[in-house]
Amino acid sequence: MNEILITAVVFFALYNVIKLISDHLLRRKLIKAEQYERVGILEAPKPTSDEVNKYPSLKWGLVAFMAGVGFIIIEILRAETDLIDKYSRNATLPIGIILVSVSLGFLIYFFIMNGKRK
Repeated sequence: MNEILITAVVFFALYNVIKLISDHLLRRKLIKAEQYERVGILEAPKPTSDEVNKYPSLKWGLVAFMAGVGFIIIEILRAETDLIDKYSRNATLPIGIILVSVSLGFLIYFFIMNGKRK
């Protein structure tokens, strides 16, 4: 099973590299032939919302804070019980705690931003 996954990842990466290079060469030829409308480089950029990236430091600060809280919870559980040591081979419990705490950070950011809109 592992060999199939590695082979798939290698071929997927190879396909993407070849596609990237061929797209670049095609665009270069179109630009040299002065067919700018076919390349799509003269299109106006789409307007972005100002509220999307209004507080990026708040978002990543909350995510980092909640990830730290998750690590603290893992260490407390490891010190107080044998719960983490029992699951240390699969390491699903610590990863689950980290993912839940990081997602809580994103949810807190979402609720803060929705509160500021209204």
